[in-house]
Amino acid sequence: MRRSDKEIHDASLLQSVLDEAPVCRLGLCRDNVPYVVPMNFAYRDNTIYLHAAPEGKKLDMIRANPLVCFEVEHRTELVSAEAPCNWGMRYYSIIGWGNASLIEDQAGKAEALNVIMEKYAGQGAYSFPVDALEKIVVIKIRVTGMTGKKSGY
Repeated sequence: MRRSDKEIHDASLLQSVLDEAPVCRLGLCRDNVPYVVPMNFAYRDNTIYLHAAPEGKKLDMIRANPLVCFEVEHRTELVSAEAPCNWGMRYYSIIGWGNASLIEDQAGKAEALNVIMEKYAGQGAYSFPVDALEKIVVIKIRVTGMTGKKSGY
């Protein structure tokens, strides 16, 4: 990271950003063509979980190249100033890398969906109808590295 003074070293702060950020931007690449898609997500035990329809561009790309990049940000705020060149942003952000795989069995999908639901809806063991589980796949990203950055906080 170029600005080491802005790097987040505190693991609990990194965890907090991942817990509180509402959107993960997933970066994929196939045949030297990049693709970025915003998704809801949850993070637990060095793993990111996302859900998707069982077919489509992102799944085709993951099957062709499971190496991914992801980005999240939290508490972004525009900081205005008198001079245009002094404007800026206040934020926490994380960029990371990992290996994606697809969870396609019903028990695995339900377990991962519970992690996602816990993030957005709170504690609880949720049940999912079998027909709903058949209509989705869960993307599991085993995180191989990540860096956090903060500015203005």
